Amino acid sequence: MQNLQLTSDSTADPIVYVIDDDKDVRDALLDLFEATKRRATAYSSGHEFLSTADTSAPGCVVVELRMPEGTGLDVQSHLIAIGSRMPVIFLTADADVPASIRAMKAGAADFLTKPFVNQDLLDAVDHAIRQDGARRKLKRDRDRIRALVDTLTPRELEVMFGVISGLMNKQVAYQLGISEMTVKLHRMSVMRKMQSRSLADLVRKAEKLQRN
Repeated sequence: MQNLQLTSDSTADPIVYVIDDDKDVRDALLDLFEATKRRATAYSSGHEFLSTADTSAPGCVVVELRMPEGTGLDVQSHLIAIGSRMPVIFLTADADVPASIRAMKAGAADFLTKPFVNQDLLDAVDHAIRQDGARRKLKRDRDRIRALVDTLTPRELEVMFGVISGLMNKQVAYQLGISEMTVKLHRMSVMRKMQSRSLADLVRKAEKLQRN
């Protein structure tokens, strides 16, 4: 494995994981990422990457489609199987249409044919890293919201669902068979526990949990 750390930043910084059986290609890509101040590390096979890399770390994968010891599609399939949603960018020396379709259907970030324009690869990497960062932020937000939801009682959950669906307090009260004053008290508790200062914020949090 060839490792290139461009800065002294923490391991939480995005990393470009280069996987290619051709050493010249690996060296060229590492040089490119070094010159453009992107942190990168390289592997000679998918097996080496999958057995040694932290696939939960932020970043993206740049992988050759065709390799002797497992294809780029194998790497993508394994990442999906272990629950990693790290973006994958495929490189290939020939325009393999069936493989590219399969890769894109499985969620590939991009598919570039060699020889490619360096800027096209850099743009693809930057887009993939932004995509990965946005997904990770959404997950952190969801985890935080779920932790807040877990503090609600069953009745508070019922009131919250009624309120965010657009029902008025008296309608929620009628639906649940309780008094309007009780609904108001539960609603106040929901807003406090969910750390929401407005109904709009409560609705946004609920929508974030439902977003794909």
